[in-house]
Amino acid sequence: MNNTTAPLAGVRVLELGSMYAAPTAGRMLRDFGADVVKVEEPVNGDMARQWQPQKDSTSIGYVRLNSGKRSVGVDLRKPEGQQVVRELIAQSDIVIESFRPGRLEKWGMSYDSLAEENPGLILTRVSGFGQTGPYSARPGFGTVAETASGFAFLNGWPETPPTAPPFGFADSIAGISAAMGAAMALYQRSATGKGSVVDVALYEPLMFILGDAILNYTTTGKIMQRHGNASGAASPRGIYQGSDGGWLAIAASAQSIAMRLFDAMGRPELKEDPRYATNEARMANNELVQQTVREWVGSMPRDEVLAILDRNEVVAAAVNDSSDIVEDEHFLARTLQAVTNTPLGRGLVPGPVLHIGDYAGPSYDGLAAVGENTAEVLAERLGYDDDKIASLSEIGAISSQFAGATS
Repeated sequence: MNNTTAPLAGVRVLELGSMYAAPTAGRMLRDFGADVVKVEEPVNGDMARQWQPQKDSTSIGYVRLNSGKRSVGVDLRKPEGQQVVRELIAQSDIVIESFRPGRLEKWGMSYDSLAEENPGLILTRVSGFGQTGPYSARPGFGTVAETASGFAFLNGWPETPPTAPPFGFADSIAGISAAMGAAMALYQRSATGKGSVVDVALYEPLMFILGDAILNYTTTGKIMQRHGNASGAASPRGIYQGSDGGWLAIAASAQSIAMRLFDAMGRPELKEDPRYATNEARMANNELVQQTVREWVGSMPRDEVLAILDRNEVVAAAVNDSSDIVEDEHFLARTLQAVTNTPLGRGLVPGPVLHIGDYAGPSYDGLAAVGENTAEVLAERLGYDDDKIASLSEIGAISSQFAGATS
């Protein structure tokens, strides 16, 4: 990793989270230079290691979120393990945790007690429904957040049931939001010298994205419904199929783009047709508009359609699958990065979600086994010698597999 210009170089992050959202936050911080130490259950590790799909008994999803982090195996059910984590927290800038609210407190690790030892501590907490409110004690995964937030109700077609996404949508957005919150708290600390608590509920970032539906209902009484690939706000917008079977998306969400689309279609007269002339009129005649666009797109192969739209500056793109993405020159130049030295072999993964100045970005090299860095980290950060590490290993408080000599 190029740490010379990394925005978070020197920041110590302790990741107590598992599964998806909290490790996403940890990866976001590592992407910009933070040293992320991941605390795992010392035998089986993060449950995400067992996710499917896998290659050679290695979870593809786990590699994507955790490559480059250091792994420390600690049994938090044991008082001795809890003490190890307390000492690591005292040496950390940011702690990310995703236990159910109250779990850290039950272990004697309330923020107030932790801040007595580390006043600058930033505790980033990710949970299903947040640390406060009537639902705070409820468990929550992404699927619950996607339904509770209102997303699933709006996703799909009018004639189909509400639909959850086939990937960690809510978890990913919550993880990115948690990283943003940690960075804001870090900036605040630079001015005040004091740390703070960042409280992220899985559903809240997703509900923010869906906020128009809530404002619509509270001001008009109308409940927004499923529209399939349309937005319900502008026309024409959707996904269309070319004559060769290839799919593409067109988003004529602005009036000027809709007018350019009609020119691209060789139908300039539609710009003066009262059924097509304004967005309000197009929405009132949306199915007629959509059929007109479908017929035009369906008369040519996808790439020919896209070339015409590009020449006319109409917002459009191919509907890519993974094979399309990894062959695209733009994504290869800007977005995709290699994952190396893992059981998966060499692969590609989307890199950081944004780019900052001249920071070259991270590398994704290697994947720590459960507890692989236990002895190294405990010696480096806490000054533990081999005898202390061995004694903790003997009682099962830390991972025994890598509890050998630290030198």
